[in-house]
Amino acid sequence: MVSEHTIGFEPADSLAKDPESVRKRFWSKFKRVAARLPFAEDLLSAYYCAFDRQTPRHVQAALLGAIAYFILPFDFIPDMLPVLGFTDDAAVLATAIRLVATHITPEHREAARAALKRTAEAGVRP
Repeated sequence: MVSEHTIGFEPADSLAKDPESVRKRFWSKFKRVAARLPFAEDLLSAYYCAFDRQTPRHVQAALLGAIAYFILPFDFIPDMLPVLGFTDDAAVLATAIRLVATHITPEHREAARAALKRTAEAGVRP
Protein backbone atom coordinates (compact mmCIF):
# COMPACT_ATOMS: atom_id res chain seq x y z
CA MET A 1 0.00 0.00 0.00
CA VAL A 2 1.41 3.37 -1.02
CA SER A 3 1.05 6.14 1.48
CA GLU A 4 2.38 9.64 1.81
CA HIS A 5 5.23 8.20 3.90
CA THR A 6 6.46 5.90 1.13
CA ILE A 7 6.36 8.25 -1.84
CA GLY A 8 9.89 8.75 -3.12
CA PHE A 9 11.28 6.00 -0.90
CA GLU A 10 12.65 2.84 -2.48
CA PRO A 11 13.69 0.07 -0.12
CA ALA A 12 17.30 -1.01 -0.70
CA ASP A 13 16.28 -4.57 -1.54
CA SER A 14 14.00 -3.48 -4.40
CA LEU A 15 16.63 -1.07 -5.71
CA ALA A 16 19.28 -3.79 -5.55
CA LYS A 17 17.16 -5.91 -7.89
CA ASP A 18 17.71 -3.33 -10.63
CA PRO A 19 21.49 -3.26 -11.21
CA GLU A 20 21.32 -0.67 -14.00
CA SER A 21 19.52 1.79 -11.74
CA VAL A 22 22.13 1.16 -9.05
CA ARG A 23 24.94 1.72 -11.56
CA LYS A 24 23.56 5.06 -12.78
CA ARG A 25 22.61 6.42 -9.38
CA PHE A 26 25.85 5.23 -7.77
CA TRP A 27 28.14 7.34 -9.95
CA SER A 28 25.96 10.40 -9.61
CA LYS A 29 26.06 10.27 -5.81
CA PHE A 30 29.67 9.13 -5.61
CA LYS A 31 30.89 12.14 -7.58
CA ARG A 32 28.94 14.48 -5.29
CA VAL A 33 30.24 13.04 -2.02
CA ALA A 34 33.61 11.43 -2.84
CA ALA A 35 35.59 14.08 -0.96
CA ARG A 36 33.73 13.24 2.27
CA LEU A 37 34.04 9.44 2.11
CA PRO A 38 36.83 7.90 4.16
CA PHE A 39 35.68 4.50 2.86
CA ALA A 40 35.65 5.49 -0.83
CA GLU A 41 38.16 2.83 -1.92
CA ASP A 42 36.22 0.05 -0.17
CA LEU A 43 32.98 1.30 -1.68
CA LEU A 44 34.45 1.33 -5.18
CA SER A 45 36.03 -2.10 -4.69
CA ALA A 46 32.62 -3.45 -3.67
CA TYR A 47 31.08 -1.75 -6.70
CA TYR A 48 33.55 -3.33 -9.12
CA CYS A 49 33.12 -6.72 -7.49
CA ALA A 50 29.31 -6.45 -7.65
CA PHE A 51 29.41 -5.74 -11.39
CA ASP A 52 32.08 -8.32 -12.22
CA ARG A 53 30.57 -11.15 -14.28
CA GLN A 54 32.84 -13.64 -12.50
CA THR A 55 31.37 -12.75 -9.09
CA PRO A 56 28.81 -15.30 -7.81
CA ARG A 57 25.20 -14.09 -7.75
CA HIS A 58 24.83 -14.28 -3.96
CA VAL A 59 27.92 -12.08 -3.56
CA GLN A 60 26.60 -9.62 -6.15
CA ALA A 61 23.27 -9.49 -4.29
CA ALA A 62 24.94 -8.74 -0.94
CA LEU A 63 27.12 -6.01 -2.41
CA LEU A 64 24.33 -4.48 -4.50
CA GLY A 65 22.20 -4.27 -1.36
CA ALA A 66 24.95 -2.35 0.45
CA ILE A 67 25.56 -0.09 -2.55
CA ALA A 68 21.82 0.51 -2.92
CA TYR A 69 21.69 1.59 0.73
CA PHE A 70 24.49 4.07 -0.01
CA ILE A 71 22.57 5.67 -2.89
CA LEU A 72 19.17 5.83 -1.17
CA PRO A 73 18.08 9.42 -0.59
CA PHE A 74 16.67 8.45 2.83
CA ASP A 75 18.55 6.35 5.32
CA PHE A 76 18.90 5.89 9.05
CA ILE A 77 21.35 8.77 9.50
CA PRO A 78 20.98 11.51 6.85
CA ASP A 79 24.14 11.85 4.74
CA MET A 80 24.10 15.63 5.00
CA LEU A 81 24.97 15.55 8.72
CA PRO A 82 28.63 16.40 9.30
CA VAL A 83 30.78 13.54 10.61
CA LEU A 84 27.88 11.16 11.34
CA GLY A 85 26.19 11.32 7.95
CA PHE A 86 27.88 8.34 6.34
CA THR A 87 28.43 6.16 9.41
CA ASP A 88 25.40 4.00 8.71
CA ASP A 89 26.43 3.63 5.06
CA ALA A 90 29.93 2.62 6.16
CA ALA A 91 28.54 0.08 8.64
CA VAL A 92 26.28 -1.54 6.04
CA LEU A 93 29.14 -1.66 3.53
CA ALA A 94 31.61 -3.05 6.09
CA THR A 95 29.19 -5.81 7.02
CA ALA A 96 28.63 -6.77 3.39
CA ILE A 97 32.35 -6.71 2.64
CA ARG A 98 33.09 -8.84 5.69
CA LEU A 99 30.61 -11.44 4.44
CA VAL A 100 32.09 -11.63 0.93
CA ALA A 101 35.67 -10.41 1.40
CA THR A 102 37.26 -13.38 -0.39
CA HIS A 103 35.47 -12.38 -3.60
CA ILE A 104 36.88 -8.84 -3.70
CA THR A 105 40.02 -9.37 -5.73
CA PRO A 106 43.19 -7.31 -6.14
CA GLU A 107 41.84 -6.37 -9.60
CA HIS A 108 38.71 -4.87 -8.01
CA ARG A 109 40.87 -2.90 -5.58
CA GLU A 110 43.16 -1.69 -8.38
CA ALA A 111 40.13 -0.57 -10.42
CA ALA A 112 38.92 1.32 -7.34
CA ARG A 113 42.26 3.09 -6.91
CA ALA A 114 42.30 4.02 -10.60
CA ALA A 115 38.76 5.42 -10.38
CA LEU A 116 39.70 7.46 -7.31
CA LYS A 117 42.69 8.83 -9.17
CA ARG A 118 40.49 9.80 -12.15
CA THR A 119 38.00 11.42 -9.77
CA ALA A 120 40.77 13.41 -8.10
CA GLU A 121 42.14 14.52 -11.46
CA ALA A 122 38.67 15.67 -12.49
CA GLY A 123 38.64 18.08 -9.56
CA VAL A 124 36.78 16.06 -6.95
CA ARG A 125 39.04 15.35 -3.99
CA PRO A 126 38.38 11.88 -2.57
